[in-house]
Amino acid sequence: MPLTMSDLSGLRPVVEEIVHKIAEREILPRFLKVAGRIKADGSAFSEADIATQEALMRELSRLADLPMIGEEMSDEQQREAWERGFSDGVWVMDPIDGSTNFLVGLPQFAVSVALLREGKPVLGVSCLPMMKEVYSAFKGGGLWMNGERLPAPELTSKPLADVVASIDFKRLPAHLALRIVHEAPIYSQRNLGSSVLDWCYLAAGRLDVITHGGEQLWDYSAGQLMLEEMGGRVATFEEDDFAATSPWKRSIIAALDPALFCAWKDWLRAGMQASMSHSA
Repeated sequence: MPLTMSDLSGLRPVVEEIVHKIAEREILPRFLKVAGRIKADGSAFSEADIATQEALMRELSRLADLPMIGEEMSDEQQREAWERGFSDGVWVMDPIDGSTNFLVGLPQFAVSVALLREGKPVLGVSCLPMMKEVYSAFKGGGLWMNGERLPAPELTSKPLADVVASIDFKRLPAHLALRIVHEAPIYSQRNLGSSVLDWCYLAAGRLDVITHGGEQLWDYSAGQLMLEEMGGRVATFEEDDFAATSPWKRSIIAALDPALFCAWKDWLRAGMQASMSHSA
């Protein structure tokens, strides 16, 4: 049966507690004490990722015995779980987002869990263990931090010239990255090294916009819901409808303020179009 608003409201603090406890038990004791390895896609991981994912799967299956997608699973396992759980629900998890930060000693990493139905998040929890912050949201229930519901933001519709943006240059098309560096009409840019942190900070109003060349399902699922629960907007470089592209990898244009979202999206897309026209 579909989960009701009451079900999701009750699940939110329970999943918060699970994620927080697992982060403290499996991740923090291993900080600066484990060696990393590089996967075929070039991303880093360690025994902490594996231990955290296994613990999350055990605990979440006791809440709702649904198919599960974890970052450290094979592509075949992930896609099989997606198909089986598409209608009734699927757990999606990133055991450590920001694994490189974790391995080199930067305290900017997070654990993230989302529950999806029909491809869309209905529950999301992200724990930032070094910051002692847990963000959560459920469909129609707003954004919560450390057990307190955050108030709706007071939007000021600031100009692009005042924007602080988090931008992951690594996965951007080269021409767009260069244009952002040399021409972007924004005040300042950051790169935190963790997509989950980007989403949490954007939803909470600490960042104005985020831009990424290609996030995976477990990177954006919880954060997308958190942002949308605060009235924010998200699109890809190609589509206004965020769900119109493959769930496995989506570029990100997102902002809390709808007017700022439109201005930043238009600037990015105009630059991409100009570059393509010049190349042709």
